[in-house]
Amino acid sequence: MDSSPGATPYNAPSGCPMHGERQTSLYGPEFAADPQRVYDAFRAHGPAAPIELAPGVDATLVVQHEAALRVLQNPSYFARDSRRWAALREGRIALDSPVLPMMAYRPNCLFTDGTEHLRLRKAVTESLARLNTTRLSRDVERIADYLIDQFIERGSADLLGDYAKLLPLLLFNQLFGCPGDIGDRLTRSMSAIFDGEDVLRANAELTECLMELVALKRRQPGEDITSWLIQHPAGLRDEELKDQLVMLMGAGIEPERNLIANALLLLLSEDTGSAQRRGTGMLVEDALDDVLWNNPPIANYATHYPVQDMDLGGVTLKADTPVLISFAAANTDPALTDARQTLSKGAHLAWGAGPHVCPAKSPAQLIALTAIERVLNSVPDLTLAVPAASVEWRPGPFHRALVSLPVRFSPSAPRRVANVPSTAGTSPVSPRISSLDDVTTTRHDTGEPHKRNKGWWSSFLDVFRV
Repeated sequence: MDSSPGATPYNAPSGCPMHGERQTSLYGPEFAADPQRVYDAFRAHGPAAPIELAPGVDATLVVQHEAALRVLQNPSYFARDSRRWAALREGRIALDSPVLPMMAYRPNCLFTDGTEHLRLRKAVTESLARLNTTRLSRDVERIADYLIDQFIERGSADLLGDYAKLLPLLLFNQLFGCPGDIGDRLTRSMSAIFDGEDVLRANAELTECLMELVALKRRQPGEDITSWLIQHPAGLRDEELKDQLVMLMGAGIEPERNLIANALLLLLSEDTGSAQRRGTGMLVEDALDDVLWNNPPIANYATHYPVQDMDLGGVTLKADTPVLISFAAANTDPALTDARQTLSKGAHLAWGAGPHVCPAKSPAQLIALTAIERVLNSVPDLTLAVPAASVEWRPGPFHRALVSLPVRFSPSAPRRVANVPSTAGTSPVSPRISSLDDVTTTRHDTGEPHKRNKGWWSSFLDVFRV
């Protein structure tokens, strides 16, 4: 790659729709409603373009597939350590910026390079490798059944808020061995961070409860990922342990819920937008592949920092400025016509590429597949309550996420949770909880009590005695 000292972050070509204007915002409702229009406009004028991730947070977005691979596969030129971020070092980024929890340095394998990255990644991959896929499937089914029983009598539901959003939260609490009190706080703080709500408070609460979890698992190890990370020969310090957990939960919960919800939308749409239709038997596996190509759960992320001023296909990238990969734009690059015609699993970038490729691809796909099959089999007459074209997409620069997924179906009595034996003083069926709002026991804006219902994780533990 060529270096070009003294360059600007982006040299917009003449005729570019962004030429002479402020960077395009990626956090507003207009972008969320039709991001592909923005990607197409960017790509027509070069491999990358200037963007604004949040007020006052500028970056460059790579939108061509080949250019994306050049960045992802060349760590010697493009580092992941965000301590390089010049604007953050110089105090030009507000500490309460909603994107900072997703971009600021943590000592985990997402934000490290070289030998340190290899050490941390080995601890993560070898701990994940200890997951039993049969047990994982059973856990997903059990949580899915529990959640379905919360809405099965109503005849209507929001499959995002009532199902896809909650299942990964409950599952990950279980996989990481969280007791009820810690799990409820984790659920609350992770949800606030994903939604950009009072991120300083949420991040402080997340740090506190994860450090409590690490201390607990050092005293009382179990068959869970937290304990396996503690026991790994890498000898991770408490701070490193906490931040591997942040990475694993953050990289698992938000993408997983979006993968489940986006695939359900596709399966429930009469016209899938592809050669297949639900009525002709579109397989769940095919729907997941379609989503990974066309609506990847994490659309724009993988922040890199050029180690010096770089030329990327005629676009100049300034050293120590954030360069993000648009997985969504790279996947729709016209240069991939042949691969897209067959939806080849090996060509899309939804899982990333290079040394930081997602280490949890297989369990993530298994979780989504099991969750989708479970709800479709349990509620066979699911239909969208609104036209597919009218569903709303949640604003935000990183994700491709629905606001809601309203459905209708024939109501029926709960079939599973009610049969779980009770013990003295504990109801066999947890209180009916209508949405994730009931998890929140403290308002993030005022600190005052908000909901009085028991948290989801505590309720789930009560029901299943785990």
